[in-house]
Amino acid sequence: MTGQSLWDVSEASVEDGEIRINVGGFKKRLRSHTLLRFPETRLGRLLLCHSREAILELCDDYDDAQREFYFDRNPELFPYVLHFYHTGKLHVMAELCVFSFSQEIEYWGINEFFIDSCCSYSYHGRKVEPEQEKWDEQSDQESTTSSFDEILAFYNDASKFDGQPLGNFRRQLWLALDNPGYSVLSRVFSVLSILVVLGSIITMCLNSLPDFQIPDRQGNPGEDPRFEIVEHFGIAWFTFELVARFAVAPDFLKFFKNALNLIDLMSIVPFYITLVVNLVVESTPTLANLGRVAQVLRLMRIFRILKLARHSTGLRSLGATLKYSYKEVGLLLLYLSVGVSIFSVVAYTIEKEENEGLATIPACWWWATVSMTTVGYGDVVPGTTAGKLTASACILAGILVVVLPITLIFNKFSHFYRRQKQLESAMRSCDFGDGMKEVPSINLRDYYAHKVKSLMASLTNMSRSSPSELSLNDSLH
Repeated sequence: MTGQSLWDVSEASVEDGEIRINVGGFKKRLRSHTLLRFPETRLGRLLLCHSREAILELCDDYDDAQREFYFDRNPELFPYVLHFYHTGKLHVMAELCVFSFSQEIEYWGINEFFIDSCCSYSYHGRKVEPEQEKWDEQSDQESTTSSFDEILAFYNDASKFDGQPLGNFRRQLWLALDNPGYSVLSRVFSVLSILVVLGSIITMCLNSLPDFQIPDRQGNPGEDPRFEIVEHFGIAWFTFELVARFAVAPDFLKFFKNALNLIDLMSIVPFYITLVVNLVVESTPTLANLGRVAQVLRLMRIFRILKLARHSTGLRSLGATLKYSYKEVGLLLLYLSVGVSIFSVVAYTIEKEENEGLATIPACWWWATVSMTTVGYGDVVPGTTAGKLTASACILAGILVVVLPITLIFNKFSHFYRRQKQLESAMRSCDFGDGMKEVPSINLRDYYAHKVKSLMASLTNMSRSSPSELSLNDSLH
């Protein structure tokens, strides 16, 4: 070595060209020529230091008397570093934490590129696996934690009736109206509500058949009076149902923040708007165009079928799944849009001169969308051999694209379905009697564990996103 180096600083040559390393109490002698095989690593750079200050920038302490360099690192992981200097390869045992190992080799200045092929696939797979588990299990954590939160919110709402006039009576009505299956009364009310909803939908469908349409004075097809009676009865029931729930609600301000209550409101609003529009049109013939608005609003009655979500665990779980699966749905739309764009241009290039149905790119978009989603209307088909091969590739790609996010969405549906079952079980098992005599049956240990797990996951992500202090110092020097 030339110039002032480690050997000059220590005022004597280390015996046999060796240096002494102490890593958290694990002591080892290392030959200089072994370390200089990898001069870019921390120990390799240590041999090239020209001053004591430079040495202390690379190690935590240095003993002049013993000529020993101390590193405050994990001694159990240092043998892997030693093995690297002797063989030039890194190996990762299955019991090691890949993130601790990654931080350790980063500190010693060893690149992950040196991980041997026998361990590389497993190592990188284990590093990616927690992110995949986070993606898959995020809804699971939300499911369990949210079920606890919703149960606590449920008991908090039930406690608001205490001390109010007719509080216990109102609470029993609230439980019966909002929790199907809570009691005999709630079951009867739920069955009646389902029958009215189904009757309203069936009536709307039958009214579209020509055999059930009665012409009005102008000869235009009109609604059968019998169906109007059913419709008016349904509106009266839905209105009564909404008003009753609002009257016994524990918190009037939060009542319409519930999605199910908003659905109840939207199921009756079109009827009353239609009634007002018809009255305006009759009084002012010049506003006859408003009649078309009334026709559109009448078709909105089909959304009453969403009211069944109040009585169906599966529908509520489906709604929650769609709410929390926007990432997967976004990926599906992205994959479809990319595939449609590619295959539509290819089909246009091949078929534009021989097929009028594929003579423009927008028309090819329609064909590619129908093909990738495997709907296959058959209204437009390629005629050339190259076009048929393109169509085959488009269909196969569509199958793969549609299948990819299905597992993730199904897993989330299972989680939310289980959450809804837990919530319904807790609600049906409550017995308030004359007041709040019982506390909710909740495993507080599990609840606390999920909260701590979420907190630790957040802290772990923060630590991964920012470089460690040692790594930062290493990069600066």
